[in-house]
Amino acid sequence: MELPRRFPDRVEVAEVRSEAEVLEAGEEGSATRRLAGRVMARRGHGKLVFLDLVDRSGRIQLLCDVARTGPIDLNLGDVVGAAGSPARTRRGEPSLAVDTLELLARTKRPLPDTFHGLTDIEARYRRRYLDLLMNEDTRADFRLRTRMVSAIRRYLDEHGFLEVETPVLQPRYGGAFAEPFVTHHNELDTDLYLRIATELYLKRLIVGGLERVYELGKDFRNEGVSFKHNPEFTMLEWYEAYADYRDTMARIEELVSTVALETLGGTKVAFRGHSIDLAPPWRRVPFVQALEEHDLWTRDADDLRARLAERGLDTSHDADWAQLVDHAFSHLVEPSLVSPTIVHDYPVALSPFARARPDDPELVERFEYFVGGMELGNAFSELNDAEEQARRFEAQRGLAGGEPGDPDYVEALSYGMPPTGGLGLGIDRLAMVLTGRETIRDVILFPALRERPRATSE
Repeated sequence: MELPRRFPDRVEVAEVRSEAEVLEAGEEGSATRRLAGRVMARRGHGKLVFLDLVDRSGRIQLLCDVARTGPIDLNLGDVVGAAGSPARTRRGEPSLAVDTLELLARTKRPLPDTFHGLTDIEARYRRRYLDLLMNEDTRADFRLRTRMVSAIRRYLDEHGFLEVETPVLQPRYGGAFAEPFVTHHNELDTDLYLRIATELYLKRLIVGGLERVYELGKDFRNEGVSFKHNPEFTMLEWYEAYADYRDTMARIEELVSTVALETLGGTKVAFRGHSIDLAPPWRRVPFVQALEEHDLWTRDADDLRARLAERGLDTSHDADWAQLVDHAFSHLVEPSLVSPTIVHDYPVALSPFARARPDDPELVERFEYFVGGMELGNAFSELNDAEEQARRFEAQRGLAGGEPGDPDYVEALSYGMPPTGGLGLGIDRLAMVLTGRETIRDVILFPALRERPRATSE
C-alpha cells in the first residue's frame, strides 16, 4: 500500500490543546481539526484506544473509538495524521476525539524506552534524531537556540547593521591565532583554507563604506575538542565605524541582556552551578589587574613560567611570553570570572589587530567578556593604520601560532578605514549559558565525534 504523499491543512498540537483545555470535562467541541505527528504511547484495548501524538509544539492524547476510526494498526514511532474534534476526557485530559486516522510513515525500528528516553550520552550525539524524538528537553534547547539567533539578528538589524556573507574558503587565513583546515581547489590549482574568522573580510567592507556590518556563520579551527570547543562552530562578528571598544562594551551588554529577555523572559540564568544575572552593567577589570589579583602578572617569561609550574601547569608547549600569559589567564583567571565580566586593555603581543592605548603603547584597546567562568567573545578598537598593521604582521611571523600576514588586507587599509569597533561572540557558548548546558555538544545539533570502528563480519 502506498502511503499518502502529503497531509494538508494541519494545525499544531499546541493549538488543539489550547482549544481543548477550555472545554468542560467530558465535553467535545464542534470544530474539526487535523493533526500530524508521531505516536509515542498507546493505551487501552478493544473499542477505545488512547494514543499519545507528539509534534514539535507538544503532546496530545488521541481518543480513538474504533467504531469511528476503524481498527488501529499502528506501532510506536509511526507517523500519523488524525482528523477530529478537540475534546476533554472525564478526567480532564485535553484530547482530540478522532474521526479518521491515516498512517503517513511506518517505523522499521523499535524506539528507545519511551519512559526514560534516550539517556546514553554518546548515542544522543551520534543519533541526534533519536535524541530529539525522545527527549523534550533537547527539543526545547534547540528551539531556544533558534529564538536566540533570531533575536540577535533582530537587534543588529534594528540598530542599522547590514548582514553580509564573506568567503568560507580563503587564500589566506587570519583574524585569530588558530590552526586552519586546508583544502585544494582543482581548477585553480591552489590550496585554500577554511576560515578561522570573518574579521579581515568584514573590515574590508568598512573600508568600502558599509559602516555597520555583521556576519553570523560557521568558522573552522583544526584544534582540540573540549566542553567549550568544537572544530566547527558558529560565530557572530560585527564591525561598527566611528565607534571604539568602549562603545562596543556597552553594545554587547545591551545585546546579551536583550536576547535573554526575548528568549527567556528575564536576564537571570542558571549555569555551571551558579545563578547569574546578565543585566548590565557588567563588571569591568583591566587585564593586568585580573592577573595581579592571582599573583600572575610579570613581563619576565622565565618568572611567569616558574609561577605556572608552581601551580602545576605544564608549560612545555608555551614557546614565548605571549603564550605563557595567555595560558596563565585562561587556566587560572578565567574560571574565576563567574558574574558577567569585561576584561580590557591587553598586551599588544596578544592582539595584532587592536589599536594601542594612547597612554601606553604596550597595551591595546581590546576586551574579552566572560560568563560562568567561560569566555563568550572578544572585541577591539580596530587597528586602522596600514603601516602599523604591516609591522604587526611582520612581528607576528616569528611567533608560534602567529598570523601569516595578508598583504591585500594591508592594501585595503591604505585607502583609509574609519575608527571602528569590532566584536566576536560565540553563538554556541551563549546558547550554553541560556540553556544552562555545560558542554558545547549539547547545543550543537551534530557535534564533532571520533569515527566509530566499523563492525566486521566473520
